[in-house]
Amino acid sequence: MEHRTVGDAVCRARAGDGVAEHGVMMTTQESFKKRIRARMAKTGERYSAARRALIEQTQGPAAWVSQPEASEEAIRKNTGRGWEEWVALLDAGPGRDAGHTAIATWVRDEHSVGSWWAQSVTVGYERITGIRLPGEMTDGTFTVSRTRVLDLDAADFRAALLDDARRGELIPDVATTLRSKSTAKSLRFDAAHDDEPVGIVAFALDPAKDRVRLTVTHEKLPTPDDGELWKARWADWLAGLG
Repeated sequence: MEHRTVGDAVCRARAGDGVAEHGVMMTTQESFKKRIRARMAKTGERYSAARRALIEQTQGPAAWVSQPEASEEAIRKNTGRGWEEWVALLDAGPGRDAGHTAIATWVRDEHSVGSWWAQSVTVGYERITGIRLPGEMTDGTFTVSRTRVLDLDAADFRAALLDDARRGELIPDVATTLRSKSTAKSLRFDAAHDDEPVGIVAFALDPAKDRVRLTVTHEKLPTPDDGELWKARWADWLAGLG
């Protein structure tokens, strides 16, 4: 199969400029988000903490804020308990203010759960209770990623990412500065948009039969809204490459 060149990709990426900006759907919870921002301004809390406090005011602490990644079946099979049981145990044990590491350690040591599943229980508990929102990292920032399988020459595309001028043509709306080693499997860049820092962007290229799987991961975003915006932008950028 003939692979497309980076030049072809640049043309497609430019053709899609602006689509993501206007294509992001307006949320039906805008009024709630305004309340979150108002609380942030008043209390100095992070987005996730302000959101969690408002949810608990209206729904009570037992409400599921978001779904855990591991299913009920998987968590019960691998830990011996379901999600409702784990929430009750953790609320009665270390509690919601203990911190991620302390909670995971407690699950592992007190209930003989392997490290992998102790982490899964902890992240699920954080999701259910609103301690951690989908895509939220332990430092309170958010990470999103998009993946697409493309007909591209992997070596040529990687070379373009490592060349400042070619990378600027390939990603015209984001200023990037390499922060990883040039030999790293996943190339990581400090990113800026409209002269403002917008976190870290990583590009990973993996063989997929006779094509390439390209994954874009955007880290260190301050709010879920920023995550949704950049997830949509990178999806449109990948579509332009294809």
